[in-house]
Amino acid sequence: MRAAATSTAAALLAPRLTCSASRARLSFSRLPLRGIAAMAAAAAPSSFRPEEARSPPALELPTPPLSKFKLALCQLSVTADKARNIAHARAAIEAAAADGAKLVVLPEIWNGPYSNDSFPEYAEDIEAGGDAAPSFSMMSEVARSLQITLVGGSIPERSGGNLYNTCCIFGSDGKLKGKHRKIHLFDIDIPGKITFKESKTLTAGQSPTVVDTDVGRIGIGICYDIRFQELAMLYAARGAHLLCYPGAFNMTTGPLHWELLQRARAADNQLFVATCAPARDTSAGYVAWGHSTLVGPFGEVIATTEHDEATVIAEIDYSLIEQRRQFLPLQYQRRGDLYQLVDVQRLASQ
Repeated sequence: MRAAATSTAAALLAPRLTCSASRARLSFSRLPLRGIAAMAAAAAPSSFRPEEARSPPALELPTPPLSKFKLALCQLSVTADKARNIAHARAAIEAAAADGAKLVVLPEIWNGPYSNDSFPEYAEDIEAGGDAAPSFSMMSEVARSLQITLVGGSIPERSGGNLYNTCCIFGSDGKLKGKHRKIHLFDIDIPGKITFKESKTLTAGQSPTVVDTDVGRIGIGICYDIRFQELAMLYAARGAHLLCYPGAFNMTTGPLHWELLQRARAADNQLFVATCAPARDTSAGYVAWGHSTLVGPFGEVIATTEHDEATVIAEIDYSLIEQRRQFLPLQYQRRGDLYQLVDVQRLASQ
């Protein structure tokens, strides 16, 4: 695991505004944060209509129950033995909680191999629960017993004759807080490199997922969902503090895009982004890139790891969100007169 250098980012947070007419200099570091935002709002022409760049208007960032806490990203090795995978995941969750983690994140498809042949075999009926959903049951029970928030990576889900790639989010009482079915299916063909079509077996989810938890408001995506910036923008407009993406990028796109996309989603929306991947197994049919990572709201890599099995423990400090948004007050500088992001579900519910 490595921690990102922050000296450059910190240096960028104290710009100086020079007024040539009076030869006076005003240091942003001496202004209240809200004063900087007010200056930005006043400087933008009213014709720009920044509030209309989001429809409905973006929600205010809610006050989180915790402003600072430890996060754990459990980069697990995955085998063909489902019972072993479940026990192994539980042990990793328990170790993370023992290290002080209040939020634990698991990888995409951690209870069995990532393949179209395996999805039906390892799928669980989450609504039925019990013996029909041993992975689900373990996550619920361990979240309750350890009193943690758990973003349960993803498992194949069987429901209504369809299969989904599904992430379950559990509260510290063990109850299901939300369920995200992967919206954007991983259908790609890079000649000579990789071809995979999740749509051969899986059905796409139909709803974005934002969950209020004991560690703040979390927007959920799964792997390929991270490529679609509109989803992250929608989550930010719904007041998310953190975006979690369990994901298993491969050896072709991982080196090029994995960190790039995380940092882009974090910097564009000025919030935290956490990703959790399975550990790399070069003997598997699908070889994962690994590199589970936490990125801060300035696009800085706070903590990450390589490709072996590991647990990344890092601190999230939500006060950084407001700080970054005050120094780069993008919400007051958008051009609602030129473009608009429409949240179809929120608009329809009004």
